[in-house]
Amino acid sequence: MMRICVFCGSSTGLSPEYAEAAAGVGKLLAQRGIGLVYGGASVGTMGVVADAALAAGGEVHGVIPEQLSSVEIAHGGLTELYVVPDMHQRKAKMAELSDAFLALPGGVGTLEELFEVWTWAQLGLHRKPIGLLDVGGYYGQLVAFADHMVEEGFLRTETRDLLAVGADAVKLLDQLVAQ
Repeated sequence: MMRICVFCGSSTGLSPEYAEAAAGVGKLLAQRGIGLVYGGASVGTMGVVADAALAAGGEVHGVIPEQLSSVEIAHGGLTELYVVPDMHQRKAKMAELSDAFLALPGGVGTLEELFEVWTWAQLGLHRKPIGLLDVGGYYGQLVAFADHMVEEGFLRTETRDLLAVGADAVKLLDQLVAQ
């Protein structure tokens, strides 16, 4: 079974559109028989994506560090929950379990996870597709900044192109699966 790691928030954000998108992604993954790997929490858009995948009969693997299992409230109903010692091992385990990565709107933790797997791809440490779901234009400025980095010579076009960006979850998922 293919598995996609979804990076998203421990909060739901201010717009209901973010939770709706997370629920849609969870349901879509389950409907397509694609397993979900995520941060293991029951709160925020993390909990929303996991609950939607589970409700649709999907396989859900969570990975949460010991120190966050009570703060982020580890999800108790997953297919499998891995409790790891720290954030570094969380990211390594999520990458190990996944065939692709998809970032939904989130905060600095979401960005840190996204940038790490993007950097690993740039360095040739993996060849797994990476997607950015631009819900309601949330990532528009980040995408523009990545393009600016290319224009200024700090990011190669090939590295920028490792990041697939789309506002339609179905089309973006199709793109990730096809790679």
